[in-house]
Amino acid sequence: MTQLDFSKKVMVGMVHLRALPGTPRSSLPVREICTIAASEARQLREAGFDALLVENMHDVPYLRREVGPEVTAAVTAAVCAVRHAVDCPVGVQILAGANREALAAALAGDAQFIRCEGFVFGHIADEGWLESDAGALLRMRKALRAEHIAIWADVKKKHSSHAVTADISLAEAVHAAEFFAAEAVVVTGRATGDTTPLADIQEAKRASRLPVIVGSGTTPDTLRDQWHAADGFIIGSWLKRDGHWANELDADRISSIMLVAHQLRTSGL
Repeated sequence: MTQLDFSKKVMVGMVHLRALPGTPRSSLPVREICTIAASEARQLREAGFDALLVENMHDVPYLRREVGPEVTAAVTAAVCAVRHAVDCPVGVQILAGANREALAAALAGDAQFIRCEGFVFGHIADEGWLESDAGALLRMRKALRAEHIAIWADVKKKHSSHAVTADISLAEAVHAAEFFAAEAVVVTGRATGDTTPLADIQEAKRASRLPVIVGSGTTPDTLRDQWHAADGFIIGSWLKRDGHWANELDADRISSIMLVAHQLRTSGL
C-alpha cells in the first residue's frame, strides 16, 4: 500500500458517510451506505488523492464522546468497503469525539490513522464539555496492539469554544499533542468550510516536529497560499456541489483542486 509522504504534501479527501442506523437523518441500509462510500472513495483516489478520511458527518446532531454499537459497526463496514475499493491509506473519524470507537473501527477495517477531537486540553464543543482523552485512548491502542494506527490530533478545533484554555496558545496545544504522542496535528478555521488562518498553520509548524494538517476551508486559492506552510490538507466541502459538505461530489471541483496540487508539486514549492 502507498505510504504517506508528508515531504510531498498529503492530499486527504473526505468520504462523508450517509446517515448511519439510529441517527435522526438515517434512511439508507448499511449495504447502500457502504456502496456509496466505496464509489466516492474510488472517484477521489482516481483523481489523485493520497489518502481518504471516512467520517459520519451526516449523523447530526452528534453525541458527545460516544456512539452506539450500531454506529461503530456501520462505520467499520464502510471502512472495509473503502479499503477494498482503493489502494491508499484510509483514516477514520467518528463524531463527536468518539475516538475510541474510531480506533476500534480503524483496527477492524485495516485503516492507517484516526482523526481525534479533544486529544489534549478540554473544550466546549457543540455537544458540550469534552475532556481530553489522550491517556485512555493510547492505553486502549497499546492494549489492542494497534500502535500502527496513527493519531492525528485536532488542536483548538473548529465548532468549539476555547475560552477555558484562553491562556494556552496554539503552539502550546501543539506541543502538548506532541508530548502526548500524537503523530500529526490538525489545525482548522472556526467552522466546517472556513479558511484555516495561515498564521495558525505557521505557528503550529514552529511549535513541534509533527506534520501539520490543514483541516478546514481548503480551496484552490488557499491551497496555493498555504502549500509552503503545511504538510497536508484534509478537503471535504470544496469537493462537493456548490461547496457544501452535504451535497454530492463535483467532478469539476475535484479536478480543479487536484490540478493546483499537481502544479505546486511539479514546481517544487
